[in-house]
Amino acid sequence: MPLTLEQLNAATQADFVALLDGTYEHSPWVAEGAWAARPFASLPALKAALAASVRRAGRDQQMALVRSHPELAGKAMASNTLTAESTNEQSKAGLTNCTPDELALIGRLNAQYNARFGFPFIMPVRGPRGTGLSKQQIIATVQRRLNHHPDYEFAEALRAIHRIAEIRLDDKFGQAPALGNLVWDWSEQLARYTDPGYAERGELTVTYLTEAHRACAAQLAAWMREDCGFDEVGIDAVGNVVGIYHGTDRSAPRLLTGSHYDTVRNGGKYDGRLGILVPMACVRELHRAGKRLPYGFEVVGFSEEEGQRYKAVFLGSGALTGDFDANWLDQQDADGITMRAAIAHAGLRAEDIAALKRDAARYLGFVEVHIEQGPVLNEMDLPLGIVTSINGSVRYVGEVIGMASHAGTTPMDRRRDAAAAVAELVLFMEKRAAAEPHLVATVGMLEVPNGSINVVPGRCKFSLDIRATTNAARDACERDVLAELQAICERRGVHHQVEQTMRASAAPSAPAWQQRWEAAVQAQGLPLYRMPSGAGHDAMKLHEIMPQAMLFVRGENAGISHNPLESTTNHDMELSVRAFQTLLTQLASEQA
Repeated sequence: MPLTLEQLNAATQADFVALLDGTYEHSPWVAEGAWAARPFASLPALKAALAASVRRAGRDQQMALVRSHPELAGKAMASNTLTAESTNEQSKAGLTNCTPDELALIGRLNAQYNARFGFPFIMPVRGPRGTGLSKQQIIATVQRRLNHHPDYEFAEALRAIHRIAEIRLDDKFGQAPALGNLVWDWSEQLARYTDPGYAERGELTVTYLTEAHRACAAQLAAWMREDCGFDEVGIDAVGNVVGIYHGTDRSAPRLLTGSHYDTVRNGGKYDGRLGILVPMACVRELHRAGKRLPYGFEVVGFSEEEGQRYKAVFLGSGALTGDFDANWLDQQDADGITMRAAIAHAGLRAEDIAALKRDAARYLGFVEVHIEQGPVLNEMDLPLGIVTSINGSVRYVGEVIGMASHAGTTPMDRRRDAAAAVAELVLFMEKRAAAEPHLVATVGMLEVPNGSINVVPGRCKFSLDIRATTNAARDACERDVLAELQAICERRGVHHQVEQTMRASAAPSAPAWQQRWEAAVQAQGLPLYRMPSGAGHDAMKLHEIMPQAMLFVRGENAGISHNPLESTTNHDMELSVRAFQTLLTQLASEQA
């Protein structure tokens, strides 16, 4: 019989530990430390308490937990001394059926890893979907993680242990994250579509109105119509996929949600797309239950947010706010194709874009689910986070001009080194931003045109990116950076030029909507964590005309995004769907 929370909540400490035996490998102390947190209202609450027990432990006890795990396809497997749980997991990944060459390679990698870090390589080999990774995926992960810093890798090992425990608890409780699996599978299917030149390398790239982009739109529309039961589905003049699920009162204001389905080049599967698929799953469940909300629910897959094909961003969400600039239509991509021509080729009408502007009075607000794109939730063992504000940002491109001269014959006190001037600015920005919370400053592009190893750089091109939770903090840093650039150039006898390329205001979450997300997260039995968003999102465009708030979902691999390693798990996806369902229900009770 599956284990139940009622059994655990009523158990003595000894029985509690016995019931959870095998969840954390050879480490009953983890359950002992979580016992006092009873009663648990949900399985996620139990998982959080177990993770907290590990966090409270000292380094020595944590290291003992890590070292209690067997090597992958190692001596314990060969001697049949693996626990039942480990045997099941390694079997699902095919590690119990390795060829001699595979065993030899894994053995060498295990030895290298242990020699470098002093503990065995640990990985949840059943993977983020729970069905098992391939041997090739596992081997590639070991090879990649061999390059990590030891402190980071120790933390990664603990995170892997929590994920292993999460999957084992599903087995004990006879549960599965069905809605998370649905969203996971949709994400995988949508990732089949990718632009030419990238598809051949197995990379995901979907840029505005390419064939792959239009295929994504068609697939989303088909799922909305056929699988989810939306009442109205269409692709609008800018390429947005719009699904409407009517409420009991069709004249009532709607709740708007969504995110973008385009990607950066060689990007990940969840950036943007998660914010479309999660509410789609909510509509699917409402439709299957024959339920209607007292308000309408509109889900938009925004066609463009990343600015990869044309030098314009937020084309999809900007069309809804009335900010689509008709001058963009004459921009050309790298192949000389204008945006106007691309829109026409897709069978859309550019002259209809202006009519897409939404009347804010017809909407309750905008909410967005998004993968975090950062390491914070991952480091804190938290699946969900509440966004307090989307950072305001400003960007520049610039150049410092000095004098190119011979590296061997130009004395150090006679140089007009453009690259050294920019390097000094980079270090100033790093120090200036680090001195203030929730402020970041980055030089992401740095180039010495036609540079040579034996030439003092005469020119250096660079970019500036400054972001903060408030416009005031951003602007203060911007003033300081530009003033420092001027002072550096005067002192070094060089000159500079800069051009502002983007300025976006901060978008603080509407308090009422942030509180709804907080209540939805608490209802899952999870602790609250509030955090700013350093990245821009479609929500910051909708913020211009209606209240908005966002929910972040933890990413794996230190939360990396805009990268093929971008990932999240079926359990975290499940929690994001459940939280969204709770928000919808809560809002329905307010509207009744």
